[in-house]
Amino acid sequence: MSSAPSSPSSAPAAGRIASVDALRGFDMFWIVGGQAALLAVLGIFFNPIPEGLKAQLGHVPWEGFTAWDLIMPLFLFVVGVAMPLAFAKRAEQGETIGKVYLRILRRVAVLWVLGMAVQGHLLEADRQWVHIFSNTLQAIAVGYLVASILLIHLPIWGQAIGTVLLLVGYWLLMLLVPFGGHAAGTLEEKVNLAMYIDEWVLGPFRDGTTYTWLLSGMGFASTVLLGVLAGHLLRSQWSGVMKVVWLALLGGLCLALGWFWAGGFDGLEELGGVTLVGEWRFPIIKHLFTSSMVLWAAGWSYLLLALFYLVIDVLGQRWFGYAFQVIGANAIFAYVAWQLFHGSFQNVANVLLGGVVRYFGTLPSPMPEIAKALGPLGALVVFWLVLYYMVRKGTFLRV
Repeated sequence: MSSAPSSPSSAPAAGRIASVDALRGFDMFWIVGGQAALLAVLGIFFNPIPEGLKAQLGHVPWEGFTAWDLIMPLFLFVVGVAMPLAFAKRAEQGETIGKVYLRILRRVAVLWVLGMAVQGHLLEADRQWVHIFSNTLQAIAVGYLVASILLIHLPIWGQAIGTVLLLVGYWLLMLLVPFGGHAAGTLEEKVNLAMYIDEWVLGPFRDGTTYTWLLSGMGFASTVLLGVLAGHLLRSQWSGVMKVVWLALLGGLCLALGWFWAGGFDGLEELGGVTLVGEWRFPIIKHLFTSSMVLWAAGWSYLLLALFYLVIDVLGQRWFGYAFQVIGANAIFAYVAWQLFHGSFQNVANVLLGGVVRYFGTLPSPMPEIAKALGPLGALVVFWLVLYYMVRKGTFLRV
């Protein structure tokens, strides 16, 4: 396999990196109750919560980007970061290419079925249709499959070129290909090439949202591959400080490129004789996983990874991310379990804290506001304790 970096990035023995688990857990934290818990805590201090702050904890309707929009691409990015470590371990254990591919295909299949299940679309009884492609886990499956093939068969520079080709190829398709009587480059919510292809291929099996999946798979794959490149960097023999510097530089570069590609220079007609705005613009649209969005999200992902790696692995402050590591150690299990059973964790919290909540409700402000926050916080703590118990018992559920 070609997953081992070449000089000067020849890797040490493969092993887990604490900051990667912590960043994965940080991302998952917001999905498994962190968002609701934060909104509940903010409700203690603000009534109402400032719109600008609240907006960062929700998705934009179409064009643009918020902190909450980072959750899905960061998830894909971290999957990519872990891949060079995992593939190097398999290579050291002497696994054949055939066994590696069987492992890859098994993981893709499991992720696909779990994605259908957690969205409630495994068998949609009211529509009598199966929603084939409608979930983050399936996006991970597509990105993981493509990235795996490149990781196995290409050197690092080939993987980097593959990432660029996916980003540019997706842009050119969306920019240049007319469809269904519409002009090339149309990027409206329900009128765009990616949506057209989804409707043409999937038909009634679509999920009915403005998210697109098939052509957007090029964006999913490039997001995972950008994470793969970060994983190679972490496996290199460079010092920890140099790794942080390079992660930060790559983060800044991705942010700049994403901003420029989205039309960040809009309003400036020319700079040094070069036209900076025009038909080349590819807006940041998460529903389409546009190339500019991929780069913008990857920029923040690189910077977050740099921060976590600096604090946890370079400075040795492992306490900083331990609570997140507990979640990240069983991330896919955490995602599926919360999606399927979060009501049960909420019920347990209500039983345990019900008396306190009722008593606080009889007291002067801010105690009633605190009482309202105890429910979401309690559900999150109960779920975290389950994950902590699994870690303590050495139970790690992988797909």
